[in-house]
Parts: sequence; structure tokens; C-alpha cells
Amino acid sequence: MIIRRLGRVDYPASFAAMRDFTAARDDDTTDELWLCEHPPVFTQGLSGRPEHLLKDIGIPVVQVDRGGQITYHGPGQVVAYLLLDLRRCELKVRELVQGIEQAVIDLLAGYGVGAARLAGAPGVYVDGAKIAALGLRIKRGCSYHGVSLNVAMDLAPYSAINPCGYEGMAVTQLRDLTGECDTVKVGDELAENLARQLEPSTP
Repeated sequence: MIIRRLGRVDYPASFAAMRDFTAARDDDTTDELWLCEHPPVFTQGLSGRPEHLLKDIGIPVVQVDRGGQITYHGPGQVVAYLLLDLRRCELKVRELVQGIEQAVIDLLAGYGVGAARLAGAPGVYVDGAKIAALGLRIKRGCSYHGVSLNVAMDLAPYSAINPCGYEGMAVTQLRDLTGECDTVKVGDELAENLARQLEPSTP
């Protein structure tokens, strides 16, 4: 798996690049994991309903082709895009989702934070508050989009939405739980955990 550290990039550019990469790949294309941050943006998934945007606070809303409802991306959040051939990785979609969630749970455990899944609500939660959001698109057996982990953000924009379609869903971040603010460090740790969970095991 090739890991690319892209820094802060506009969301529409990374969205277009993910689709282009997936459309152009073939059986020999190496899987990639892209780490980045985005300027403030709301993204609305395929099943997204407009009522989950509670008020206009001047942040753009981008319609995207992942599953799920509305979420927020902004500076201080680590985003990992997973451009994987699921057949080659020997993964079914459910296994991919569980592997992504486990990678985040393991990362947080390393900081002494107990995190868990929430039945029926993909992502990772700490005491019921969402710390990582997950959304994927599978096309021709290959994935794109991925997971976002709140590290050291301004969480105020979440008050303008029902996060991932859940009214009153609390959100949290690593800085508030542990004091950790280094998104580069956390991004590298997330990439290591994702690779450990998702790359096929060798005999």
C-alpha cells in the first residue's frame, strides 16, 4: 500500500482525484491510502436528506457519492482515503468497515482512550460521542472515500448539522480527551493501524 501525505487540500479536488484514480485503475494498480485535511466543508452522502443541515453558517455543502448522511470536515481533522482493491485485499465490505473502525479503536487505545462501535451507526464513539466518521463507495470491487478522525478542531460547525443524520449526536476529539494536537503524528499512526488491519496477511 502506498501512503500519500497530501497536507491540506480542497475537498472537491480530492473527491475528483479519488474518482479518477478508481476509474483508471486496473488489476495491477497498487492500493493507496491518502492522508489529508480539508478547509471547512460539509459533505452530503447519497442518502443524505436536506433537513439534516440545520442552518446555513456559510460553509459550503458538497454532494458526494459515498454512503451516509451529512458530516463535517475541517482543519485539525485527519482524513484517510482508502483506495483499495477489495478482492486483492481479501475483504468484503463489512470486513472493510470493521477493519477501519478497529484501526481507530486501536489508535485511541494507545492514548488510553476507550472507544467503541455503535450498533447501526458506522464510525467510532467515545462514551456515545462520535470521534470518527466513516463513509465509503465501492465501484468495480474497489473502494474510495474513507474515514475522518477528529483531532484538534473547532467543533462548532457540527452544531449546524445532525452529524451523520443523528439528531443531537454529540461529537468529541482527541485534543479534548488527551491533549494531543499533532495531526501529522496522529495521521501516521492511523495509517499504520489501517495498513495492519486491511492489508492481506502473508502465509
